[in-house]
Amino acid sequence: MGDTFHQLGQLFLETIPTVVLVFLLFVILDRILFRPLTAVMKQREELTVGALAHAREQATTVEAKTREYEAAFQAARQEVYRQRETDRHSSLEQRDAGLRKAREQADVVIREAQAELAGEVERAKSELDSACQPLAEEISQSLVGSGLLPGGGERIQP
Repeated sequence: MGDTFHQLGQLFLETIPTVVLVFLLFVILDRILFRPLTAVMKQREELTVGALAHAREQATTVEAKTREYEAAFQAARQEVYRQRETDRHSSLEQRDAGLRKAREQADVVIREAQAELAGEVERAKSELDSACQPLAEEISQSLVGSGLLPGGGERIQP
């Protein structure tokens, strides 16, 4: 067993330079590679987080401006609708006024035509009356002169 301990001691003595070299390599790599790499990664993470926070702020600002724009657009659209409705009402009122005026003019023309027609009817009646009177007298003279009356009766002496 003594031999085994002796071999282990010998092995331990032979591994000391390797352990020292590995430790030195670790220290050198830590100072030259790992620390700067860790610093760069930390800085990169801070920049990424900062950029994300800035992007979120900008997105919030854009959403607010979009809502403002949509509200303004909606208000403008409502104003256009109100203006259209006002224009439509005024057009309808103008059309109704034109129709009333045309009806009034048509009523005046109809009344004038009816009055003129009534006058013509009266003139025609008076012309007929004046034309019928001599004709009636002529017919009665011809009947009285022949001695016959209508209906087969005899002549009446005056």
